[in-house]
Amino acid sequence: MPDALISGLTLAAAVGAGLNGGLFFVFSTFMMRVLGTLPPAQGITAMQGVNRRILNPLFGLVFGGTTVICLFLVVVTPFSAQAGGGWRLGGALLLVLGMFAVTSVFNVPLNNALDAVDAQSAEGTTFWRERYLPRWTAWNHLRTFACTGAAVTLTIAYGASA
Repeated sequence: MPDALISGLTLAAAVGAGLNGGLFFVFSTFMMRVLGTLPPAQGITAMQGVNRRILNPLFGLVFGGTTVICLFLVVVTPFSAQAGGGWRLGGALLLVLGMFAVTSVFNVPLNNALDAVDAQSAEGTTFWRERYLPRWTAWNHLRTFACTGAAVTLTIAYGASA
């Protein structure tokens, strides 16, 4: 595997981790608080809209592309003699586990459950306040930290290989 390719992919993964971390940071630091202050029907409807509109090609490229690059780096790094391998492997694993796996196992199922509720119903209000907001936000904090940590460690790996 050419070192230049591994270095380029490491840089792309670091940038992707930073972009994803920034998105999650926005939701962790204020967006969910704002939605939580709205009347439940409005907050639910707004978040349902976010969950539908985020599924677009650009988001897919950044979220999915960064995950694919990191999975590739997890596979090739142990076979590379390039400097910064430990940082590269750690950052790639942090992103795959802390962003992709957490999103798949926790945030997406909560989003799907939210999509199924009637925003005007008492059950919807209870789900929103007691289950969705606290759980989704807690898992999102983890994604924010994981992506930020991945961006930092992948940047260190890139610097070590340059």
